[in-house]
Amino acid sequence: MPRIPSDDAEIFYDVTGSGPSVFLLHPFPVHHELWLPVAKMLASRYRLILPDLRGHGESSLGSGPATMQKHAADIARVMDHASVDRAPLIGVSIGGYAIFEFWRRFRDRVTAVVLCNTKAQADSPEARAARLQTADDVLQRGTEPFFESMTQKLLGETTRRSRPDLAEGALRMMRKMSSENVAGVQRGMAERPDSVATLKTITMPTLIVTGDEDVMTGLPEAELMKQNIPGSQLKVVAKAGHYSLWEQPEEVGRLLRQFLDLVHRAESFIAQ
Repeated sequence: MPRIPSDDAEIFYDVTGSGPSVFLLHPFPVHHELWLPVAKMLASRYRLILPDLRGHGESSLGSGPATMQKHAADIARVMDHASVDRAPLIGVSIGGYAIFEFWRRFRDRVTAVVLCNTKAQADSPEARAARLQTADDVLQRGTEPFFESMTQKLLGETTRRSRPDLAEGALRMMRKMSSENVAGVQRGMAERPDSVATLKTITMPTLIVTGDEDVMTGLPEAELMKQNIPGSQLKVVAKAGHYSLWEQPEEVGRLLRQFLDLVHRAESFIAQ
């Protein structure tokens, strides 16, 4: 489980499975372990690389906001350290934001894209102000009230009602983040550029996944991405919120395995 330097931060990543490499990028404010139930379904076929994004989990924040430019550079350094030239990138929420920036800067290193429970649009002025206010609040009052409120938004209604263990598991992961890290990551997301124009430039195979109970991004944002990314596919996961991979890992794992297998077969055919 290496930790590597990346500019002013130290980035942790885990590796599991064997086969062609695939990057799995988690959402805010948890870390790579949110992927583990899905990873079990993919590891027999793929070498899965699971970083903790800057400021999350075991990765440090560095100085200043954790911008998308910093996240993209961190992913490139993990790629180098893990001896990966090109790979599919799968990102959830902030993981998707990082993919857009990575595509703008390092598109020759991307072979396929999966955008889960994320959106291309930048924050509205109101949403940006709310992020910046949250950053100030956690520094003054601590993270626990923020994390408790986030579980109500990130997990779908069905999960909150029937699987309190999943809510507690997500909360446990959130608690790895300090107030300073939450603030730095929120400020970085508030600064992220609009990526709608970027969508039309994505020429790699692309899968878009959302949950039918996702109140954070949801179907409208997913449909906007599908309309603008040529040839992309859209799948909606039932009884799932913003953390669809955590709430319905078997269904999300099935969708990802199907997509990755098709991408790998196509690449193998072209290479022949």
